[in-house]
Amino acid sequence: MAGRVFITGVAGFLGSHLAEALLMRGFRVSGIDNLLGGCIDNVPQGVDFRVADCNDRSAYSDMVAGTDVVFHCAALAHEGLSVFSPHLINTHGSNASAAVLSAAISKGVKRFVFCSSMARYGANPVPFSEEQEPHPLDPYGISKYASELMLRALSREHGMEFNIAVPHNVIGPRQRYDDPYRNVASIMISRMLAGRQPIIYGDGSQTRCFSFVADVVPSLILLGIDPNIRGEVVNLGPDEQVVTIYELARAIAALLGFELDPIFVTRRPLEVKAAYCSSAKARSLLGYRTTYTLDQGLREMIAWIRGKGARTFRYSYEIEISNSKTPKTWTEQLI
Repeated sequence: MAGRVFITGVAGFLGSHLAEALLMRGFRVSGIDNLLGGCIDNVPQGVDFRVADCNDRSAYSDMVAGTDVVFHCAALAHEGLSVFSPHLINTHGSNASAAVLSAAISKGVKRFVFCSSMARYGANPVPFSEEQEPHPLDPYGISKYASELMLRALSREHGMEFNIAVPHNVIGPRQRYDDPYRNVASIMISRMLAGRQPIIYGDGSQTRCFSFVADVVPSLILLGIDPNIRGEVVNLGPDEQVVTIYELARAIAALLGFELDPIFVTRRPLEVKAAYCSSAKARSLLGYRTTYTLDQGLREMIAWIRGKGARTFRYSYEIEISNSKTPKTWTEQLI
C-alpha cells in the first residue's frame, strides 16, 4: 500500500485533481471541504470525504490521525476580493492554515505540503524566482506568506517535514466558472459562450502565465512523497508562454469564433502588472515539463464548461469594505 494522504479543499479544483491522481497511484485518500468554493461532484470516487471547515479541527482531526502526508489546498483564493473582504479571506487563509497545522502536528503527520500563491512575490521583478524575498501587496498574498512562516516555524520545532508549492494561474476542467471574483479565463469563457463580451480590468496589458492542472499535479505529488525533497519552496507552472490579459481574451475568442470587443473597466486596486514565475527550479528538482499549450488548455476548459451548461454568476461573498474603490463589477453585479 502506497500510504495515506489527507487533502483539504478536496472538492475544489486543484484538490480534486490531486486526489484523483493519488488514488490512481494506489494511495488511500481522505479529505474535507466546506463547499464554499468547491463542489461535491468534484470529489473522486474512493475518497473518504467529509464536509467540514478547516477552522473546525474537531470535525476532522480523527481523519488526520495515521496520515503520512497532508496537502493543504483549501483557501478562498480571491486575491482581488481580499482588498475589500480581508477578514473573510484571512479566516479561510492563515487562520485555516493554523488550524490544519495544529491538527497535523498533534496527530503525528510526517509531512505537510502547503499550496501557497505567487501573490507572495508581490511586485518583485519577473519572472518570479524562489530566491526572491516575498513582498506580498494584498491581504491574500499576506495571508499566504503568513501561513508559510507558521509552517516553517512549527514544522521545525515539532519535527514535521514540509514543502511549499507555489502554483500559479492554474486552469482546467472543474474550475469554477460562476464565481465573479476570480478565475479570469473561466469568467471570459462563460461570458463569451453566453454571447457577452469579456470584461477586462485596466487596459489588459497585465502579463501572466497560465498553468494547466494536469501539468501541475505530478510535481505537487512529488513534493508530498519524495523523501529527498524537504523544506523547499517551488514554483509550479510554465514560463514559456507569457500573455497579456487582452491576448488571453483574443485566444479564447478565436477558439470560440467570437467577435471580440472587450468591455474595459477601471483597474483593480493593488493588482500587480507583471506576474509570472520561473520554472527552472521545478524542472531541475521535480522534472517538471509543460505538456499543454495555452490553447490546448483553453480547449479542454471550453469543452468542459459547454458540457456542464450555462450558469449564473453567484455573488455569494460579503464585501466588507464598500467604497469608491470597490469594483462596480461586483457591487452592481455587472459580470
